Amino acid sequence: MTSTGEQLAYTDAYTRSVSATVRDVEADAAPLIVLDRTVFYPGGGGQPSDRGLLLRTGDGRTWTVRGARKAGSEIVHELEPGGGDPPAVGDVLQVDIDWARRLALMRTHTALHTLCGVVWRDHGAQVTGGNMEPGSGRMDFEFESMRGDLVDSIEAAVNKELAAERDVRVAVLTRDEAFAIPDLIRTKINLLPEGIEQIRTIEIVGLDLQADGGTHVANTREVGQIRVTGYESKGRINKRIRIELVDPV
Repeated sequence: MTSTGEQLAYTDAYTRSVSATVRDVEADAAPLIVLDRTVFYPGGGGQPSDRGLLLRTGDGRTWTVRGARKAGSEIVHELEPGGGDPPAVGDVLQVDIDWARRLALMRTHTALHTLCGVVWRDHGAQVTGGNMEPGSGRMDFEFESMRGDLVDSIEAAVNKELAAERDVRVAVLTRDEAFAIPDLIRTKINLLPEGIEQIRTIEIVGLDLQADGGTHVANTREVGQIRVTGYESKGRINKRIRIELVDPV
């Protein structure tokens, strides 16, 4: 049985590039490529997948990767249509993500976890949904009411925590270890399938600890500041807060 390719986004979010060998090719209109190792994040948990380039080291030929996704245990890279013949099995490629976009997503994701940590600590509200783009995102919480002064206080508290320069740590726990941690699952519905035996966690030291599969910065100071750009009701006890990075670059 072929082993799963190395997936570096989960272990080192700052790795931008890696050399890899093509293991499988599906030559559709938008070809699909599987590599023996990759830096691409395949998307999930509200975080979009990475984009980037593949460069064949033998002749300098390049292909644009417009997205990536999980297929079973593998990460599949979807090439932009119209790029000619795809790489072949056995080709050695330089795999490069769009780093500016990835870093913006890392900062945004950590900002959203900080928001979640503040809201849970100060108000005990669970998460009911979330999504992000580079530099902006939103989270839905189980609040019965939402008003301007409350949102202002949440924004101030989030920026205080970001300025506290808290380390952000990644760990992988067994399922039993993970579920022994109180409040590890902050979503209203537990989204972790029964069959998953290892749980990846993200800890903002001193503030927040959650099960999470996405990419994050190593310290909250890298986020900078956020501003709340809006809030709205999405139901009787479901309220949405939208944020953006003050300095998205």
